[in-house]
Amino acid sequence: METTHLIILSPHLSTRFINNIETRNQTIISEFILLGMSEDQELQPLIFSLFLIMYLVTIIGNLLIVLAVSSDSNLHNPMYLFLSNLSFNDICLSTTTIPKMLVNIQTQNNRITYIGCLTQIFFISSFTGFENFILAVMAYDRYVAICHPLRYTVIMNSYFCGLLILLSLSTSMMNALLHSLMVLHLSFCTDLEIPQFFCELIQVFNIACSSTLINNILIYLMGCILAGIPVSGIIFSYIRIISSVLRMSSAGGKYKAFSTCGSHLSIVSLFYGTSIGVYFSSPFLNSPKKTAAVSVMYIVFPQMMNPFIYSLRNRDIKVSLKKFFSRIHCF
Repeated sequence: METTHLIILSPHLSTRFINNIETRNQTIISEFILLGMSEDQELQPLIFSLFLIMYLVTIIGNLLIVLAVSSDSNLHNPMYLFLSNLSFNDICLSTTTIPKMLVNIQTQNNRITYIGCLTQIFFISSFTGFENFILAVMAYDRYVAICHPLRYTVIMNSYFCGLLILLSLSTSMMNALLHSLMVLHLSFCTDLEIPQFFCELIQVFNIACSSTLINNILIYLMGCILAGIPVSGIIFSYIRIISSVLRMSSAGGKYKAFSTCGSHLSIVSLFYGTSIGVYFSSPFLNSPKKTAAVSVMYIVFPQMMNPFIYSLRNRDIKVSLKKFFSRIHCF
């Protein structure tokens, strides 16, 4: 106990303790090391430029969606309310990971504090969980719009929509808080290097000295529940949508119904497709650098592509963006 107090009060003794930690477990640590995408100094400017461009495209694209929806009264309906929440969530998720990586490259310092790592874990888990739920909510919205059009305004009223968003966000945050608190019970030894450009929960488990059995059971159990329910909801909604559309006699009605689901289906395919691809490819990636590169596909790429999918496939968004830019130009 005396040693622990000395670690907290004296940075010099703390450094000595870390150097001699091979013989003892450390329950209180000060920082981790994020290995990033590559240790090759010649590649750092290229990586910095690529991630900076992706981050700016993500922020600007999703911000335009939010501004287009909020500034156009014609888009003040549940479908675009959920879309603006999705775009805002994508901004937050990208901001949680990419800026820290850019700062690390620029300063040539790959360290992240213990509290900073826990904070990243919490917000990444929260925002990815919320995106999972909001995609299911958007699928339910399309199901009600197509299968119960006469009752749409009654079912998808503002109170119910707000409740769905609040429930999705609170559930995601509670799940993230649970995993973050479980990390506090882990002990870490000399190997404090995380082979990622952000604090990924699984990678933090991998470098822990103490047993992570309970943590792994918890993450897979909660993952199956909190991912299984939204995915089941999406599948159920689209089965009912397809069944309802196939019963339509008008070809124009079928096309209109499917066109309203096209953008959402594209985003769902991108989000779950990249996540599943990373999950199944991870066991075959024997290099930490390959693992870090593949993780870009689910933590960066979908958030960057979502605005393009909706702006290119959705006529209302394109019209609203034109009006928005026209007002800016006139101003």
